[in-house]
Amino acid sequence: MQPFTTHSGLVVPLDRVNVDTDQMVPKQFLKFLTREGYGRVLFYDWRYLPGERPNPDFVLNQPRYQGASIMLTRRNFGCGSSREHAAWGVADYGLRAIIGPSFADIFFKNCASNGILAIVLPDEQVDDLFRRAESTPGYKLHIDLPNQTLRDDQGLELKFEIDEFRKQMLIKGLDEIGLTLENEVEISAYEKSHQPEPEQHAPVDFSFPAAS
Repeated sequence: MQPFTTHSGLVVPLDRVNVDTDQMVPKQFLKFLTREGYGRVLFYDWRYLPGERPNPDFVLNQPRYQGASIMLTRRNFGCGSSREHAAWGVADYGLRAIIGPSFADIFFKNCASNGILAIVLPDEQVDDLFRRAESTPGYKLHIDLPNQTLRDDQGLELKFEIDEFRKQMLIKGLDEIGLTLENEVEISAYEKSHQPEPEQHAPVDFSFPAAS
């Protein structure tokens, strides 16, 4: 996956709570054979009117937010089923970061495994970012993952927390397996040093007693 160190991008505000994974990628699209193509169906029922005509009232279809790569959300984003397709849709659409007060646990983990930075901030800071994004056309944020900061062009700068394991996954562009395999030499050496000794068995006497 694509490594994440720093990123600057246009911000799109999705002002809805409890957005679940079925709303993000409806069940009829779970049959795709690869991860590609899910960006087209992300938020399908909200983005499109009958005949796949873009819904002009949905925020992702508004001209001022075209090309956005950072999304603002509300509480409990990514709840519902554990389908990883939701994270695939976010990544395929071109979103590199999602900022909100809270995320569903499995979706939060799936984001890191797919190169998406999910940033948790307090409600009041998220409220302020919504106000800035909605009142400032072309509003951008600049994210520095190594230093765990985000800032805008008006002087705002915020710190965010992230656990070290997930941080290294994103910076190196590796999922959990890839990050673990960086220690393959040490793992192999440990396994060899802890192999059990072969069991010792007394020899079996298959001879027959002499006839009397």
